[in-house]
Amino acid sequence: MKNNILQIKNLSKSYYTKNGEIKAIENISLEINEGDFIAVVGSSGCGKSTLLSIIAALEEKSAGEIIFNKKDFVIGYMLQDDALFDWLTIKDNALLGLEIKHLKNSKNIEYVDQLLKTYDLDNFKLKYPKELSGGMKQRVSLIRTLAIQPDILLLDEPFSALDYQTRLAVSEDVYKIIKKENKTVIMVTHDLAEAISLADKVVVLSKRPSKIKTIYNMKFPNNLTPILKRQTKEFNMYYEQIWKDLDVVV
Repeated sequence: MKNNILQIKNLSKSYYTKNGEIKAIENISLEINEGDFIAVVGSSGCGKSTLLSIIAALEEKSAGEIIFNKKDFVIGYMLQDDALFDWLTIKDNALLGLEIKHLKNSKNIEYVDQLLKTYDLDNFKLKYPKELSGGMKQRVSLIRTLAIQPDILLLDEPFSALDYQTRLAVSEDVYKIIKKENKTVIMVTHDLAEAISLADKVVVLSKRPSKIKTIYNMKFPNNLTPILKRQTKEFNMYYEQIWKDLDVVV
C-alpha cells in the first residue's frame, strides 16, 4: 500500500479587485500518495497553475489546509520554460538548485553527475544551453529539479514550449526518468492526450471557480510507454470521457 504524502483539504483561493471578489479555486480536496503521477486538466483560466502555486507556497491560500505528511518536505517546481542560464554550463545549470538552497556538497554534486550520465547528458555537461536541442534542455531542467531530491515534483505545462514531435519524445523521456527515480508528480497541462498517456490519475477541474468534477484512474495494459498508450482502445475511451467532462466552449 502506498504512503500518503500530501493532503489538500477544502482549498480555496480568492482574489480581490476594485470590482470585488474573484473566486479562483473553491473547496478542492485531494490526496496524493507516494509514487502517484497526477495530471490536472481543465478549461483555460480555471486555476490549474494557481493550485500548483499554492502547494509550492508561491501564493497564499484563502481557506483550507495543505498537509505534508513528512518532516522537512521538499518540493521541486518545473516551469513551462526550461529557464536555463545561457552563460552557465549544463552542469552548472543542473547544480543551480543545490546552490540556491546551500546544498552544494560533494555528495550532491556526485548525484548530479550520476543523473547527467544516466540520462545521456554526460558528454554535454561542459557545453552551454544554446548548443543543446529543446528536448535536451528540458532534460537538464528536470535534472536540476531532481538534484534537490524533492518529495514531490510540480510540473506546470512542462512541454508547452516544444513542437509536437519534440514534445512527444521529451514527454516520453521525462516519464521514464520520473518512473526510474520513483518520484511523485502533480502536473498541470492543457493537453488532454498528454495527461492521459502520462498520468496514473487525471483530475478534471470545472471552470472558475474551480472545483474537482471527476478523478479518473488510468488503467492500461502493463508496462506501456506514453506513446504506446496513445495507440490503445483505453486511450480513446478516456479521451472521449474526459473531453465531455471539460467545460470547453469551441
